[in-house]
Amino acid sequence: MSDTATQAAEVDPELSAFRKTRRTMWLKRLAIALAIAALAWGAWYVLVARNYVSTDNAYVNARMAQVTPLIAGSAIEVLVEDTQQVKAGDVLVRLDHANARIAVAQAEADLAAARRKFGQTVATNSALSAQIDTSSAGLVQAQARLRTAQAEFEKARIDLQRREAVIASGAISGEELTQARKAYSAASSALEAARGGISEVASARRVAQGQLAANDALVRGSSVDTDPAVQAARARLDAALLDLQRTEIRAPVSGVVSRLQIQVGQRLSPGQTIMTIVPIDKLYVDANFKEVQLGRVRPGMAVTLKSDLYGGDVVYHGKVTGLAGGTGSSMAIIPAQNATGNWIKTVQRLPVRIELDPAELRQHPLRVGLSVEVEIDVSGQ
Repeated sequence: MSDTATQAAEVDPELSAFRKTRRTMWLKRLAIALAIAALAWGAWYVLVARNYVSTDNAYVNARMAQVTPLIAGSAIEVLVEDTQQVKAGDVLVRLDHANARIAVAQAEADLAAARRKFGQTVATNSALSAQIDTSSAGLVQAQARLRTAQAEFEKARIDLQRREAVIASGAISGEELTQARKAYSAASSALEAARGGISEVASARRVAQGQLAANDALVRGSSVDTDPAVQAARARLDAALLDLQRTEIRAPVSGVVSRLQIQVGQRLSPGQTIMTIVPIDKLYVDANFKEVQLGRVRPGMAVTLKSDLYGGDVVYHGKVTGLAGGTGSSMAIIPAQNATGNWIKTVQRLPVRIELDPAELRQHPLRVGLSVEVEIDVSGQ
């Protein structure tokens, strides 16, 4: 029994030394492995990781187009459904156009009336010019008649005075005096008539000249196409035609119809949103990076993206187009107020706009609101 105990006592130190040596060896190996891993991680970080910044707080977005009527009217036909793809210019909704067609017909009639009135004014000017010429000739004739009447009157006056001077001496008879007085009276009446004729002709000439001046002011320097009244009527016709054209509501952009909010028979008002069109071929990504990640991010840098929709099998490529002017919290309707005693600093996020490759979008379509993982190559900075 004592021999066995003695042998165990002799073996234990050797076994203990072996185990200690082996433990030391494994610890050295572990330390070497950890050192190699640390060096590898450090090299990877220096050579690779530090040249990339990434986030999964990123979402697909687009400049969506709101479709609104420009005139009031009742919908008589809705030609699209939610999720339907449309092209720019496609008719989406038709409004009742009866009133618009009546307005166009009225405007066309007004334009024709304005053109006719211009033509009548020009024709009236020609007639007035001829009337003025005739009046001028008549005035010359009236003035000649006046001079003749004045001469006849003067002759009758002198003749009457002579006869009245010798009537007392009996050199002439009473009948001759009576005839002289009648001649004087007739000459006086003829003189007054001649003067009245001049006044009448001159007055008619002045009226014609006034009308000609007024009409000439309306058409002087104008043609039927440049006349202000005709242009105003044409503008009203253009407005009526535009309103008629607007009874067909067309797609402003190509994309997918979303949030359709219209039914046949519904009364619409100008500016009322009736649907949204999402241009799925012009999508972009808003990636919300932490502020500590953005020190080296610049517009134009290359970006790789993965969508949760397709997983890691599909990789999109894009580029940074710009950084937002402020964080999301600073742009909120009610910005955060940090001037309080219990303020706690939080890392802010700034949206970064990323443009996607249209060819890749056509091959693997995305939709607004989908989540993506974003990685920006900042090695060029």
